[in-house]
Amino acid sequence: MASDKYLRPEVIRQVSRLDLRAKFIVEGFLSGLHGSPFQGFSVEFSEHRKYVPGDDIKDLDWTVYAKTDKYYLKKFQAETNMTGYLVMDLSASMAFTYRQELTKFDYAICLAAALGYLMIYQQDPVGLVTFDKKIQTILPPKSKRTQLGTILSVLSNLKPSGETDIAGSLHQLASLIKTKSLIMIFSDLLTDQDAVMKSLYRFRHSGHEIILFHILDEAEVHFPFEGLTEFEDVESSEKLVIDARGMKSDYQAAIKEFQAGYKEECNKANIDYVPIDTSISFDKALLEYLIQRTRRF
Repeated sequence: MASDKYLRPEVIRQVSRLDLRAKFIVEGFLSGLHGSPFQGFSVEFSEHRKYVPGDDIKDLDWTVYAKTDKYYLKKFQAETNMTGYLVMDLSASMAFTYRQELTKFDYAICLAAALGYLMIYQQDPVGLVTFDKKIQTILPPKSKRTQLGTILSVLSNLKPSGETDIAGSLHQLASLIKTKSLIMIFSDLLTDQDAVMKSLYRFRHSGHEIILFHILDEAEVHFPFEGLTEFEDVESSEKLVIDARGMKSDYQAAIKEFQAGYKEECNKANIDYVPIDTSISFDKALLEYLIQRTRRF
């Protein structure tokens, strides 16, 4: 089978070690770049940025233009390194799954591990932050190979539990990060949207770039339930019995509105918003990172 099979959650679930999951996901992803505009990314695009009006045209790389029909400038080494933070939501709701092989948290951990692997592969400094009601762990960004092992070790031992304060934790983090960075957030965002957006605006005001990975379970998006069904809030233990069939259309409309609200607000703030459910292959999220990596930073 092709290496890109490891981009599928149901396959990667069969790999027990997180380091191998990360490796297989990234290798599957990179093999899939063959023939795309990002082919040769690790050699070429990590050392280029897009042309913007006012740049000196003598720095244009015509070889890259011939391959992509787009204008790129050769970057100085000082410009190529991008500091990243993997920011992980530890709330109990992230432990939910209905029928998928991976919980939301499992999916987020695999994705974060793969992105960490990819950043170290590019010699970019990357750190890790975990939070629930407040920040629990901070690993300062480093680009050394040993950093990947440290990040994977922490990720492997994380357990989602209890309540969370996404907005408060992000405000706390924004006050701690002094260097312009790429903030990659992994959360189901099951909280007040306005409060979260205010915290994200604070990052943007400080010049940080953001990729918001909005991770929901496949059942939370598509609502495959029938008949009378009991639902339990994993954080408050409150239970509710509803007629699932009768609620389905209203629920699906509400979840679309929920995601559309984040998409609209993130667009206004120039934040990359990536809605994902746990049935979607990992390459969608990794491609968002790759696109961000090739922009002027």
